[in-house]
Amino acid sequence: MPNKGGKEHGICHIVAVNMGYGHERPARVLSHLSVDDRVWIANDYEGIPDSDRNLWESSRGVYEYISRFKRVPVVGKAVFGVMDELQRIPSFYPRRDLSNPSLQLNQIYALIRKRHWVRHLIEQLAQNPVPLVCTFFTPAFAAEEFGYPNDIYLLVTDSDMSRSWVAKDPKRSRIKYFAPTGRVAERLKLYGVPEKNIYLTGFPLPAESIGGLKSPVLMKNLARRLCNLDPEAVFLNQMHETLSSAFGKTFCAKPEKHRTNIIKLAFAVGGAGAQREIGAEVLKSLASHIKRKKIELTLIAGNRPEVRRYFDEQIRLARLKPGSGVHVLYEEDRAAYFDAFTEFMNEIDILWTKPSELSFYTGLGIPMILAPTVGSQEDFNHKWLEQVGGGIDQLDPRHTGEWLFDWIRSGALAKKAWNGYIEAPTHGAYRIESILRGKAGEIHKLPLIV
Repeated sequence: MPNKGGKEHGICHIVAVNMGYGHERPARVLSHLSVDDRVWIANDYEGIPDSDRNLWESSRGVYEYISRFKRVPVVGKAVFGVMDELQRIPSFYPRRDLSNPSLQLNQIYALIRKRHWVRHLIEQLAQNPVPLVCTFFTPAFAAEEFGYPNDIYLLVTDSDMSRSWVAKDPKRSRIKYFAPTGRVAERLKLYGVPEKNIYLTGFPLPAESIGGLKSPVLMKNLARRLCNLDPEAVFLNQMHETLSSAFGKTFCAKPEKHRTNIIKLAFAVGGAGAQREIGAEVLKSLASHIKRKKIELTLIAGNRPEVRRYFDEQIRLARLKPGSGVHVLYEEDRAAYFDAFTEFMNEIDILWTKPSELSFYTGLGIPMILAPTVGSQEDFNHKWLEQVGGGIDQLDPRHTGEWLFDWIRSGALAKKAWNGYIEAPTHGAYRIESILRGKAGEIHKLPLIV
């Protein structure tokens, strides 16, 4: 099981891309399974051919530019809509054959076949032909096209998926899929993937935030979080018997002076740096509460220096001091950022972000405040979070200091934390490892919630 200090050795190659954070984050969670103790970044590794790098840069640059450009009134939304339409996820009902390849998929295969896109990386990995786990579809397609001599797995990183994630000829493809949700498992069938190639695993969450199959770290963090988020014991009293059974009858009975009363809120921007302005509004509204030590705010800038500078300036304008109730989480190195983020998730009470791959972190018992979606896949993540009950839409950020504390006093966010823990998959990384080690079925199966 996931344990970076454990005895079991690495058994596969892990391949991601650094387009945003959504594909690299789960790859870092699985990095202990890598035979060479690394995550291969398909669009940024030592020795990558210039032709490959240029193809990757053009696609990433366009996406990040348009994601930020969306903020421009009228025109921005129109331009983003054109790009988003190419990645649109079709309605699930009525169930029907959706196996015909999309325009985007045909373009990807044309680049792989005519310009040998990603071939260099696949040939590098084939020198040690262990199973291959990808968190983005292009390397998986290239591995199959160029005859990678072992199993190829593709981890889907959202709660639903477009046709571009599935091979051009799905019935003949040997790519196997790790599905984070029941909807993805069922969607793969509509796209033509044989059921034998679909594994319903859940999204891989960090072992450091779980602690093992019995989840001792997760349960400890959740108990603390529930107590902090329900100071009037509204939800705790409603669920007394259930919570007492899970945590013990006295888990929130510590003397008041020994309880952690400062709520820890984190606001995270996406990999393209979009929505930083929301974080600035939240900071302004909470400034007086931060000064009175009612709440701590961490603005997560990832590894983007321009976002860090923006947040630092907003902190100055709010007449607050960094480190005194307000923090910026930033690391220049991407790997260091993911490690810092994982460690920080064990401390926070509330996560405010757009419904990206971070939506799955509600499975750790973290209530989510949802910023507006950016793209079709995030619309579906939003629906999934509503279904499991772990997230709630933001209200006007300019008035956060009012409605946020109402949600806390009412026990609403404690309820979201509990719902996320109960309904969202938690042990995805453990299931993936058991499959790769040939021990599928070692962990209880997930219910097919769609």
